[in-house]
Amino acid sequence: MTAARDKAFPVSWDQFHRDARALAWRLASAGPFDAIVAITRGGLVPAAIVARELEVRVIETVCIASYHDYKTQGGLKLLKAIAPEIARLNDGAKILIVDDLVDTGATAKMVREMLPRAHFATVYAKPLGRPLVDTFITEVSQDTWIYFPWDMGLAFQPPIAGPG
Repeated sequence: MTAARDKAFPVSWDQFHRDARALAWRLASAGPFDAIVAITRGGLVPAAIVARELEVRVIETVCIASYHDYKTQGGLKLLKAIAPEIARLNDGAKILIVDDLVDTGATAKMVREMLPRAHFATVYAKPLGRPLVDTFITEVSQDTWIYFPWDMGLAFQPPIAGPG
């Protein structure tokens, strides 16, 4: 971790599944949605859970690279755009964008420009990116690093207060 991100927030598969279902619960009244656009890679898992819960069958991806070594956010690079036929659905008004986290808001801003009328939802939000998101479940401080279950294996966790 870098000095600016000195707080750890590990998330288990069980917790992430509960949080993604809670997100779907909140989104149920905002729909129905014609399609979901998952921001890869982090948005793939919550998008699948939300799609199941809301009975959305059309799932598209937009692929943007922002983290280049799992800890350092660098310049954004669009790797795969949203399919034009998806972006045109109801002028984007009934599209749900899903991601695992909004951090600085850089990725969210880029996707918002692609689909300005879509509903944007994330499981977790940090203060810098939160204004770009319509719906989220849990807010964490900007200096917290979220360890997602797909990035971790089972290992010892030292106590928060440190050794003895």
